[in-house]
Amino acid sequence: QVQLVESGGGLVQPGGSLRLSCAASGSIFSVNDMAWYRQAPGKERELVARITSGGSTNYADSVKGRFTISRDNAKNMVYLQMDSLKTEDTAVYYCNAEMVTVSRGGRVIRTYWGKGTLLTVSS
Repeated sequence: QVQLVESGGGLVQPGGSLRLSCAASGSIFSVNDMAWYRQAPGKERELVARITSGGSTNYADSVKGRFTISRDNAKNMVYLQMDSLKTEDTAVYYCNAEMVTVSRGGRVIRTYWGKGTLLTVSS
C-alpha cells in the first residue's frame, strides 16, 4: 500500500528552527512533484512549498526566505527546513506527492496525502 508518512513536528519557540520529513513507501514507480501544505485552526489548507522531480521549487510568499524544501529522490523523501519560525506558522503540516504506482492493472498516477504532523510555535 502506497503511503506518505510525515515526522518532525513539535513545539518550538518563536525564532526557532525545525525540520519536517516525509517518506513515501509502497509500490512506487516514480515520484513527480512533492509538496508541503499546512492548515491552521479555522483556516483552509494552503500550499507552503513545492519541489519538482528536477529540483525546481516555489514557495508561499509568507515563508519565502525562511523555509527551504528539498528532496532525496533515491529515498523518495521530501524535507521542509523551517527557520525563523513565527507564531503564525502554527498549523498541521501535510506532505503531498504525485506518484506513479504499480498495481495489477499497471501503472497509475495519482496524488497522495500524508496524515499530517503538528507544528506549534509558541513561547
